[in-house]
Amino acid sequence: MSVKDRLKEFANSLNLTISSFEKEIKASNGYINNISKSISLDKISTLKNKYPNLDIEWLLTGEGEMIKSEKKHEAIPITAGIVKYVPLVSQYAKAGYLSGFADESYMETLPTVPVILTQDQEPKGEYVCFEVSGDSMISEDNPEESLFDGDILVCRNVNKDYWASKLHYTKWDFVIVDQEEGVIVKRIIDHNPDNGEIIIHSLNPMFENKLLNLSHIDKLFNVVKVIRDRKR
Repeated sequence: MSVKDRLKEFANSLNLTISSFEKEIKASNGYINNISKSISLDKISTLKNKYPNLDIEWLLTGEGEMIKSEKKHEAIPITAGIVKYVPLVSQYAKAGYLSGFADESYMETLPTVPVILTQDQEPKGEYVCFEVSGDSMISEDNPEESLFDGDILVCRNVNKDYWASKLHYTKWDFVIVDQEEGVIVKRIIDHNPDNGEIIIHSLNPMFENKLLNLSHIDKLFNVVKVIRDRKR
């Protein structure tokens, strides 16, 4: 069965018509019949929050049972790698995240999205997904490197113990939680471990480089994966 078929089967198990089910998940009329291969992350998040017993892995892959057991999902080995349920900080949740990232109870209120990580992406560690806002990381010269408004960035926390050494900034883009700049996604092009200064760079040439100090930064994340709407 396809994702579309499994959604219809789940709606039937709730004794809902397809039209009624679409209203329940705040989808437009005909949304389910128009699904091709996959559904958007926001709909996955809506389904997970509205129907906590629905097994998202079953919905996406057909593996397992429609209704999940009471066992909490942390990391599920599958053929393609590891599925982790990662908290999502949307464009509109960034202000709240700035004040609540250190509060475990706040983090538990965030919606989560299933993310498949390969073994070389080090599934262990603190992962957070951030939704990109704005056009500062759009490159005309290298469009394949661009990060577009609405992209979901799967990010792994860089422990502060590593900040005193030279950051491996040539391998990753970064999400930076800065006390003045807020939650931003940038490229780091220089790091001085002696004074903690970093230079951040936007791919869009309309934005100038900025100098930040790590002493004013609360969190630093490597961007390890980008999830993009297929309709882009």
